[in-house]
Parts: sequence; structure tokens; C-alpha cells
Amino acid sequence: MPAVVRATSEFFDQLTENLLLLRVKAQQRFRPLSTEELNRRPSPSRWSAGQCLEHLNIVGGYYLPSIAKRIDKAQARGSKPTPTVKQGYFGGRFVNAMRTPPSEKTYATPQRYAPTGNRLPRTVAEVFSRQIDELLRLVLLARQVNANSVLIPNAVFPLLMLRLADQLEFLVVHIQRHVAQAEAVLAGHAMDASKSAA
Repeated sequence: MPAVVRATSEFFDQLTENLLLLRVKAQQRFRPLSTEELNRRPSPSRWSAGQCLEHLNIVGGYYLPSIAKRIDKAQARGSKPTPTVKQGYFGGRFVNAMRTPPSEKTYATPQRYAPTGNRLPRTVAEVFSRQIDELLRLVLLARQVNANSVLIPNAVFPLLMLRLADQLEFLVVHIQRHVAQAEAVLAGHAMDASKSAA
């Protein structure tokens, strides 16, 4: 699989656009939900919309502070942006795996990133909304450093370091995947959300 090379400004513009759309969904679709709506499960083997959001919050709780710290260090070193971002081998594989529709490929979520409860409070939607805002802030900061050289440890395989650009793209695609699952649950579709990618 050849490495994908994109203009830095276009790459970050696309991430920002995707996150702004997710932010609207977080505000308009998820925050108004009642506790009952958030916790309604299509079946015992499927996640509720709230559990989809909690999974994203858990993953965000790992990545967002790590990314912020790595960007801060890069800025302190005087890192400057490059004209292009180049997708790494593993980063490309992870991003493409997330883009595969759940109907074609499901993933087992590692236990430590799985939702912790069946009765989640409405704050799960508020936390999700705040994490989208934080990710938008980090994407803005990432524009100011070399996103090819800043490395972020992977949540599942900590020795595996992904390029900042790959990690940000992975997070956005991962959020899109689980937001689609949450929306399908709310719409009453039989999408299996018990197996999902972390």
C-alpha cells in the first residue's frame, strides 16, 4: 500500500470540517437525549447510544492528554509545519480499518476501553461534546508543528508510535464510526455495536 501524501493545509482543513460536523451532532443529537434514550439497548449484546459515547470518552481520555503533551514538546523544540503530511504504514492501516463499514468488519473492543456501565448519566453526552472541542483545539495546534515527526503512542500497542497526523485522522474516523453506531441505535436499526473498534 503506497503512502498517502496530502497538502498539510488541506489535510487539517478536512479534519476540522469533519470535527465541526461531529460537534453539531454532539450538540443537537446527543446532548438533548434523556437518560432513558441514552441507555436504551437494542438487545443485551448491543451497546446503547450512551455506551458508544462512553467508549469514545474513554479512548479520548487516553489520547487527548497524550497528544496535547506531545504537541507542547514539539512547540518547545521549535518544530515547524511541513508542506505535506505523509501517512505512515501502520497509521494508514488503522485509518483504513476504521473506514471499513461495521456491516463488513467488526472489531472486539479491548476491555479497558469498553463502556463501564449499563446505566449512564446524561453527562456522558456532555463529556463527549467537550472532547470534540478539545480535539478541535488540538487539530488547530497540530497545524503549527511537523505532524509527520511528532509521535503518539498507540492505546492498544504502546510500543507502536503513530505519526501525529495519522493519530488525529484515526481519532476522527473512529469517532465517525461510533457516532454512526449511536445514531443507528437511536433510529432503531439493528447494527451490532457490541463489537466495535477501539
